[in-house]
Amino acid sequence: MEKMKTVVFTDVKKVHVEECAIPQVPSDKILIKVDSCAICTWEQRVYLGIKKVEFPFIGGHEMVGKIIAMGDKVNREQWHINDKAAVGVTLACHNCFSCKTGNEQNCPHFDHSKQLDGLPHRGMGGMSSHLLVDPVNLFKYDKISAQEATITEPLSCVIHSVETADIQLGEVVVVIGCGIMGLLHVLLSVRKGAAVIVSDTNEERTKLALELGAKYAINPVAENLEKRVSEITGGVKAQAVFDTTPIGEVVEEARKCLANNGRLVLYSSFYPDKPLTFSADWVHKSAVQIMGTANSNTRDFIKAVRLLSYKIIDVRPFISEVYPVERVQEAFESACRGDKFRVVIDF
Repeated sequence: MEKMKTVVFTDVKKVHVEECAIPQVPSDKILIKVDSCAICTWEQRVYLGIKKVEFPFIGGHEMVGKIIAMGDKVNREQWHINDKAAVGVTLACHNCFSCKTGNEQNCPHFDHSKQLDGLPHRGMGGMSSHLLVDPVNLFKYDKISAQEATITEPLSCVIHSVETADIQLGEVVVVIGCGIMGLLHVLLSVRKGAAVIVSDTNEERTKLALELGAKYAINPVAENLEKRVSEITGGVKAQAVFDTTPIGEVVEEARKCLANNGRLVLYSSFYPDKPLTFSADWVHKSAVQIMGTANSNTRDFIKAVRLLSYKIIDVRPFISEVYPVERVQEAFESACRGDKFRVVIDF
């Protein structure tokens, strides 16, 4: 009898593949065979012990696959065997005020350690060869590889961020940090008609940002970021600043780049999370907006799969390495070195 494989965290820096029975398909669920799952920073922090979870734990939330079985109640006009689909956020409760007002991304009951149907341990479950999914959490894609499609979830989060900032034609946008999330902010902001300035100490990554459409690149160690942004904009500064770093001190540099009426978006989670201080009178007089954004919702996922399937956004530069599931420990070690965009596990 065929078994399913699932990647299990058993302790800090310990991960291995377990085999278990492929689950039966409930009447309202879809069974997908997972093709690929990318290793997000979130899973890297679990692996390194920075993010605390109760072991054993199954990670993975950037997964895509093919439909191989469907329950009796699943709509056969909307879903078909062999449809390729990205799996959306499975952690929202869908019943609270946030969820029912279209803001699943901020569901207060978001639980990374749910026990998902058909899995032997708790966790998000994407690092499994088979996964039971509610149809509401599946998003069809085509015309791209499974490895590229794993970027659907990160792209959906950046769509939410860029639309939260409401970027307008001709605005100046500063993106701080040129990891994958920063570079996705570059791609989307350019397509929104903005002139993008990037800031990062890694000049290989800022070079890529320029190739992807950014107009200016600043190394904040070599140049004063605020002064350079002011020079580029004739003293006006930026209408929107995205801080994609996890470093609290960078927020102070980010806010100095804002024009009056500008929007500062804090995209990343912060490790360690230290309190910040800034002038309330500055917020009052300059009429700036300080915004948070986290996760994404079904609307963002639909937009992400369409941007990828129609090749409006090319994410191939962000697939740094691909490993078979049997080499998962090696994949995590490579991802955690910090010199990659996305390391993908293939099932």
